[in-house]
Amino acid sequence: MKKTGKAGYLFKNVAVFTVGSFVSKLLVFFLVPFYTSVLSEAEYGIADVMQSSLLLLVPLLSVNAGETALRYGLENTDDRDLILSEGLKKVLLSIIPVASVSVILSFLIPSERVYFLLFIILYIADSFYEYLLLYCQGLEEVQKMISGSIACTALVIAANLLFLLYFRLGIYGYLFAEITAFSGAALLMFHLVDGGRRLRRAKANEALSREMTGYGQSMLLYSTASWANNAIDRYFILFMLGSAQNGLYGVAYKIPAILTTLQRIFAMAWQMSAVQEYKGDDRESFFSEMYGAYQTVLILGCSLIILFVRLIADLMFRKSFYDAWPLVPPLLISVVFGALEGFLGSIALAFKDGKSMGRATGIGAVFNIILNYVLILRFGTFGASVATLVSYFIMFFLAFVFVRRHVIIRVNALRDAAAYILLLLESAVVIRNMHNYFLINCGIVAVLLILYYREEYEIIRRSKEIIGERLAKRS
Repeated sequence: MKKTGKAGYLFKNVAVFTVGSFVSKLLVFFLVPFYTSVLSEAEYGIADVMQSSLLLLVPLLSVNAGETALRYGLENTDDRDLILSEGLKKVLLSIIPVASVSVILSFLIPSERVYFLLFIILYIADSFYEYLLLYCQGLEEVQKMISGSIACTALVIAANLLFLLYFRLGIYGYLFAEITAFSGAALLMFHLVDGGRRLRRAKANEALSREMTGYGQSMLLYSTASWANNAIDRYFILFMLGSAQNGLYGVAYKIPAILTTLQRIFAMAWQMSAVQEYKGDDRESFFSEMYGAYQTVLILGCSLIILFVRLIADLMFRKSFYDAWPLVPPLLISVVFGALEGFLGSIALAFKDGKSMGRATGIGAVFNIILNYVLILRFGTFGASVATLVSYFIMFFLAFVFVRRHVIIRVNALRDAAAYILLLLESAVVIRNMHNYFLINCGIVAVLLILYYREEYEIIRRSKEIIGERLAKRS
């Protein structure tokens, strides 16, 4: 496949994911002022910890069934029925330990019994939803995946209005809405992929089943350490500072979610391209070009959000939740490093090298744990956001070193280092509320635009070229 064709495949998937995912995430984004109006800081903190627990338990207990379905579905097109069957078995088996531990804890801590029982149902709904989302992506049926995502969004909005606004159920209504949305979207995707027929005609293939299980197991350190980097700060804040502070920290993540949404759209499309192209003769050139474009969008997007962070917080956060805005800039920069690590991780996983990424994220997680304890003691919730930033940089740096075993990504290291320093400077200026901070940060954004002008030009040129080709084909 020539480079234009490769970029076209990536661009097509980015376009499809953008239409579905961005619209869905944008609608959920507008729910944040609603949540911060009807939930207390403590309630939001409890819900955030439950969702963070799902991020760990689903991949860990299902032995990365979803990621395995994505990776093997793209290559083993004749065995997709078996892949569905094997994955669903792992998801079903993962429910047993969650249900067992939750029931035991509900008797040991009777005051929290309702939360533990609701968590069982939430886990069941979310695990099936996440698996089928990745399975559809592995089928290259991105329209079906997007249908599931949009259905989930529509259901969560409708259910929130019903349970939170009409019935006024508080945190219980929030959890009921999540369960309703995940369950409905999972059932829809199962129907769209004709899951019943696929399960009936699945043929045993012991060799492939063992290989998939081995692949999922090899990724356990990677997925667990990734969770630690994503979520361990919430647990430190919960136990050291209380659920109210955790609620503030959880809502602070909603602004970085703007950048995370853009990053995930590209990441979903990039996973598919990395698997398709990792054996190509010109993979280094293609991967380097895509890395440069991706990094440019992330850095410029991060700088613009930091520039307007106080205005965005004023629009989104209600009541005392507004106090969370100084936590946002470090978390935004951590999204940049996390996204770049994910880009490099997709390359390593295309080569079925989960161990290298596991080491990178594992070392990052160790630093995250140590820094969270030390910095939270000294700086409170702001210390947690700084710990997350540092650990993500370490994780990104190590991933960059490890991926060189498979492919050399060409970068301008001096310019990139200058850009990262400028993002830190922009964050410090707004957090310290320096005189004329907005004008100073406008200057920083302008410098970043100049630093990456070549990549910006290339992104625009490539986009025009690909759009022109597609319009010509249609005519």
